[in-house]
Amino acid sequence: MEANKIITLTTDFGLVDPYVSEMKAVILSISPNARIVDITHNISKFNIRMGAFILASALTYFPKGTIHVAVVDPGVGSHRRPLLIETNKGFLIGPDNGLLILAAEKQGIKRVHELTNKKLMLNRVSNTFHGRDIFAPAAAYLLNGVAPLTFGPQTNELNKPVFTKVIKTRKSLFGQVMHVDDFGNIITNIDLDTSYQDLYGKMLKINMSSSKLILKFCKTYSEVQLGELLVTIGSHGFLEISANQNNAGKMLNIQSGDKITVTIPSQTII
Repeated sequence: MEANKIITLTTDFGLVDPYVSEMKAVILSISPNARIVDITHNISKFNIRMGAFILASALTYFPKGTIHVAVVDPGVGSHRRPLLIETNKGFLIGPDNGLLILAAEKQGIKRVHELTNKKLMLNRVSNTFHGRDIFAPAAAYLLNGVAPLTFGPQTNELNKPVFTKVIKTRKSLFGQVMHVDDFGNIITNIDLDTSYQDLYGKMLKINMSSSKLILKFCKTYSEVQLGELLVTIGSHGFLEISANQNNAGKMLNIQSGDKITVTIPSQTII
């Protein structure tokens, strides 16, 4: 275990209720020296897609050995499994509902364990708050040096929702909107690597729900007029539909989960 002692929390709990503080209290009662970092507690309620995107975006910048606890869990108490995922850079703890998979694959999955060892949970586990009763204790015990294999059996099965998949054809990419951020940037699940840099300045065909657009592929927002829409690669490497000093999400009435097709003229998708 790395010496940084960091546990991060990502939830849809908000900050009005006592839920976040209860999770922190459990962690600190087991591992008093833990450094707890809040990524966010303002994930839209039950929005697994949004939680997965934000977690995968943020964890890149934490030091090796960090333990990430994520709880957006509409299926709490059902047959969905609680998991501990060991990656090449750290650990992810949360429900097997797709919330962890983008982050886990980004860091490189080494091993996955189901959380079944009741000795590493609170004495009383509720049916509705596994964040406090299962996930928080697991993070704290892991920080204290308990080996991952002690938490439960290893598994090779992971829930991979549709939002993790992008379909590629010769000229088109088929994906979906992962998140519309507070600036109105429409962030998709389409990641474009450096091989697409020669497309800057070209026009792309964008189909989203009721919108059919032809937009310029830009490096910066200022390459178009004020208020004008554009396509760009955001700071986390995903294709975004944005507007220069305007809210693209409101302009196009787009929401998380909407489908998107990107067609690149005279370009073969690699």
